[in-house]
Formats: sequence, C-alpha cells, structure tokens
Amino acid sequence: MVSAMPTTADPRTVADTVTDPELPMLTLADLGVLRDVRVEEGIVVVEITPTYTGCPAMGTMRADLVHALHEAGYPDVDVRTVLAPAWSTDWITADGRRKLAEAGIAPPGPAPVRTDGPVPLQLGPTRRTASCPLCGSADTEELSEFSATACKALRRCRSCREPFEHVKEI
Repeated sequence: MVSAMPTTADPRTVADTVTDPELPMLTLADLGVLRDVRVEEGIVVVEITPTYTGCPAMGTMRADLVHALHEAGYPDVDVRTVLAPAWSTDWITADGRRKLAEAGIAPPGPAPVRTDGPVPLQLGPTRRTASCPLCGSADTEELSEFSATACKALRRCRSCREPFEHVKEI
C-alpha cells in the first residue's frame, strides 16, 4: 500500500503517459490497449486489452500503470484485463501510426474484416504488404514473418534496400 499523497492529476491523464514496453515510442493509449480509466469507491480502475493472447508485455504494462498512478498520488490501483472485444490494429491512433513511421516501423494497414466470429484461419503464405517507412516505396518484401516481437514482421525495401519492421494487421 502506498501512502496517500494529495493529487490534482486526472488518473486518465496519468495513464495516458505510460508507454508500451515493446514499442516505447507509443503510449498505451496510442496503441489502443488502454481501454478505460475510472475511479470506483476511491480505487483507480484501469482496463487494458492485450494485443494478442499471451502477450508477454502485459505484466510490464500493468506494473508501469500502477507505478505511474502511485507516483501521481493514487494509492489504490486495480488494473484489469479486458478480453472482449479483442484488440485490433485498427485501434492504433493516427498519432500512434505517425510515431511508428517516424521510428522506422511500418504501421499496419486495415485489420482483416471480422464478422460475428473469429477471423478465419488462412493456411499458406501470408500476403501482407507494407510501404517502406524510410523512403515510402511500396516495393517491399517480407524477410521473416516474425521480428523482435511476435506482432511485427521483418521486411526489406527493394528500392532503398533498408530493412524495417512492420506491425502486422490483427
């Protein structure tokens, strides 16, 4: 339990500053995983959604949110995981997409169309495309379906020959 400190900071404003541990150029709000921040009976309740099942960054996200809110003077924080609806790359904000591109990471295109159920499984090679965030060329190739994290692919631009990561559409 953290001792209570007087605060005038809005808990949502504080939570909005917490960055993603795997994509530190983005806040959790930019990424779209920060779903809700509210106060219930004196407890700050934060709801987050993982980018995919088993995301290893969830524990760090939770700890970073609790730490930021404690530092802002909120002694009681409850971070909850919300699984429905499932997160989609469509939830990344325009500002978040801009920040990804500025960091040399190709932002995702539109997520696969979902109907009433899960996205249908497609067997065989994936046909993702991404423009180079460095030179803007659409002439790119996928080198590896997985990059530093499972949510990114490694690509190379055929025009400028530079490698870059691409956040995969989910």
